Amino acid sequence: SRTVLTRTRRGFSSAWQGTKAIIDAQIDEAKEAGTFKSERVIVTPMNPEIKVSTSDRAVLNFCANNYLGLSDHPEVAKAAIDTIQSHGFGLSSVRFICGTQDIHKKLERKVAQFHSTDDTILYPSCFDANAGVFEVVLNDQDAVISDALNHASIIDGIRLCKAQRHRYNHLDMSDLEEKLKASMTCRQRMIVTDGVFSMDGDVAPLDKIVELAERYNALVFIDECHATGFFGKTGRGTDEYFGVTGKIDIINSTLGKALGGATGGYTTGRQEVIDLLRQRSRPYLFSNSVAPAVVGASNKVFDMISDNTELRDQLASNTAQFRQAMGSAGFTLSGAADHPIVPVMIGDAALATAMADRLLEEGVYVIGFSYPVVPKGAARIRTQLSAAHTPEQVEFAINAFTKVGKELGVIN
Repeated sequence: SRTVLTRTRRGFSSAWQGTKAIIDAQIDEAKEAGTFKSERVIVTPMNPEIKVSTSDRAVLNFCANNYLGLSDHPEVAKAAIDTIQSHGFGLSSVRFICGTQDIHKKLERKVAQFHSTDDTILYPSCFDANAGVFEVVLNDQDAVISDALNHASIIDGIRLCKAQRHRYNHLDMSDLEEKLKASMTCRQRMIVTDGVFSMDGDVAPLDKIVELAERYNALVFIDECHATGFFGKTGRGTDEYFGVTGKIDIINSTLGKALGGATGGYTTGRQEVIDLLRQRSRPYLFSNSVAPAVVGASNKVFDMISDNTELRDQLASNTAQFRQAMGSAGFTLSGAADHPIVPVMIGDAALATAMADRLLEEGVYVIGFSYPVVPKGAARIRTQLSAAHTPEQVEFAINAFTKVGKELGVIN
């Protein structure tokens, strides 16, 4: 015999109506403020040219983290397929039970070699890596000193640990030094910063941070999600960019942006730190292993970028072309001059959304960012260049921005 499943009508708890009213009010507030976010549905692979569900017309994507153009690269996709055939689809286990395959250890070694570190530990995402490191390494005798604009995942990770929390003004080295002085009595201090800040495209001055860390005997942690694979002379990241490779104690980064764009993250650094994380890091101990397809594809990615800077160099060329022309057109741009995150500053949230919608009509896919993702009054369209963009596609985007910017009064 077999069991027949029947669909039952969903009921609601007695408390739901009150909760629903609270939630509805918040949603209505977001809609009235122009900050309510709607998801566009993409029906193609992630490429410079994509299609959305509302139109048969292809549009150019200028807002993906696909910095090296590897998200749908044929060699990366083939490596994923080959790995499914050789190692299966999933592992149905955490790492320490029966979820570690040879390919996981191989990838951890490759990541460590790429960053010139001792060892690496993989996580399902960099959000998990950030959630898993601070409570393991720091306790209530310690202090964490964090940049004011660090990513939400860093903030959430710090909240999980019992260390004293100090926040220094964004990129302000004088304020960082004051916080270091104020925490001198702690057992250990850790300076925590994004290498590159995702919403603004600006870069932490790691040379100065390392100098302060050495002067005041502090550890340095960096999140390299928007740097790994393409920033620095050979794409090793912000530490390479500032010439402080080997002086960063803990590096967290992702496999989900430049390195193929799927999922997965990691912590790489001192051997003792990695050893302790394997024993105590909760997101590692209680989350499934990174899927074999992602691991196999990521192994291929590191092979592709470890000894060849062709993709990184093309990205740098595209970035220079876009920034120079957009600045000349009169747009206010944020971020470092040589980083492919190029925020086009708009100010008003509703105007940023309207401009993004008009750009889609012109064939350019971008998104307006507003509060609470960025401060109120600092809405922007965050553009991101890719090595897969052709110079002609970059020029097309520049022309579309210029046309729409004049139409909406953003530029003259």
